[in-house]
Amino acid sequence: FHPNTPTQVQYLSDRSHRPYPANKLEDWDSVLTVQEHEDAPEEIIPREQWAFARIEGDRVVPDARHIYMAAGFVPGKVYQVNYTTTGAPIVGLGMLATRDMMSFLRHGSTEQDNPCAGYVDRAHSFGVSQSGRFLRHFLYLGMNEDESGRTVFDGLIPHVGGGKRGEFNHRFAQPSSQASRSPNSLFPFSDTDQTDPETGRTDGLMRRLAAKGKVPKVMYINTPSEYWGGHGSLLHTDLTGTRDLDLLDSVRIYMVGGAQHANGSLPLTDFDPGDDIRTQQLFNCLDYRAVLRAALVNLDRWAKTGQEAPPSRYPRLSDGTAVTPGDASASFRAIPGVNPPVPLRRFTRLDFGPDPGVPTNVPPVVGNPYPSLVSAVDSDGNELAGIRLPFITVPVAAYTGWNVRHADIGGAGQTMSTGGATGGTLRGSTIPFAVTREDREATGDPRLSIEERYASKEDYLEQVRQAAQDLVDQGYVLGEDLPRLVDQCSQLYDAVASRVSVPQAAND
Repeated sequence: FHPNTPTQVQYLSDRSHRPYPANKLEDWDSVLTVQEHEDAPEEIIPREQWAFARIEGDRVVPDARHIYMAAGFVPGKVYQVNYTTTGAPIVGLGMLATRDMMSFLRHGSTEQDNPCAGYVDRAHSFGVSQSGRFLRHFLYLGMNEDESGRTVFDGLIPHVGGGKRGEFNHRFAQPSSQASRSPNSLFPFSDTDQTDPETGRTDGLMRRLAAKGKVPKVMYINTPSEYWGGHGSLLHTDLTGTRDLDLLDSVRIYMVGGAQHANGSLPLTDFDPGDDIRTQQLFNCLDYRAVLRAALVNLDRWAKTGQEAPPSRYPRLSDGTAVTPGDASASFRAIPGVNPPVPLRRFTRLDFGPDPGVPTNVPPVVGNPYPSLVSAVDSDGNELAGIRLPFITVPVAAYTGWNVRHADIGGAGQTMSTGGATGGTLRGSTIPFAVTREDREATGDPRLSIEERYASKEDYLEQVRQAAQDLVDQGYVLGEDLPRLVDQCSQLYDAVASRVSVPQAAND
């Protein structure tokens, strides 16, 4: 649990899904811990200070599905409870159901009551976030081949799954959980085989499918949020963080520069009442759906005709665009009022026991962190790697895949994530330029103001059109999306130009 508001009660479930109830209300072997942040030392909260209970009116009533602490859970701190449950469901059947359903729709006959009999030429799967991680796990388990040896999906787009898989095939799993110290975070991360230099284990995401010649066409699409989350670069760099990996011929990796995990939108704000969160910087407003639409068209054409999809675009060590988060953070500190996350996210080695599917080390034994790399940024704070939409190449602001918690919700300065877990999806930032040179000089912002960059709004939009056309020509955006991109940039220009150009103070 990583609360954003004061509360005395927590539900024993991620995202309010069906909980794992406590087996006994008076289970004194249960352990509740608290941390300042996810990598900080754990402190055990005395058992007599909390109970399996909830508040009903003005009474505290026993409840196997909640925990209650009279002193309250402090916003910004990280809590973990380990206890014995009962009635745990079987987890993992969803993988088989997905495989068998798609196989039936592709290959089943009319006599078998298949409503799609004779109509399916190709099948693709697109998964976002949790379902993107599901697809990575699906591939890892070799599920893209049915029981008759036939291909299930011709193409897959695991979107914003980063290097993670998920809690989809192990005892006591919570499939929506994004906690870092969970089976979400287990090796392997890359498609091709690697050997972990610390554990000696060798594995690869596509190992099972590659052995049978069944690797489908795959597009991994990620944002800087997954990279700043500590796991994005593990798709394509080795486990020492010193070498780019070769990709399989049927795989593309795209990072959308400046984007956040979930698609951004206007208006510019730093407060979300739905999640009770407030951040130091404005939320990321970059809308990158045009990239996803083009990717699906490119994937289907690739599967149908063999015309290869546009080349991969992501941070690389070989061209200097992949750097450590610490190096990238230094660039942001030059901007007044901008404080990169502290501490930085880390993905660590976890030992759940001989079989992670049936964990015997709970919580897991935490080992050394894996290397983490992010995109280098330019002098404006915008990323140099990936697919760079006009928001980035013709900017009125800097956009990041990270934001930090505001003091109002506790944990000030820590990475802002949502999704009910410390390892949840990262919120990004919009860091507007000053509108005028006078504003810029008054605040000490080293980045050129809008009036110093563009002769007029018309000049700005003409540059946007050309940048968008370049992406259309390269295949990363569809021609039909060009007018939409121009309109979005126009709205963004107006939103930034109408603001009072005074960055927040560093301690806000």
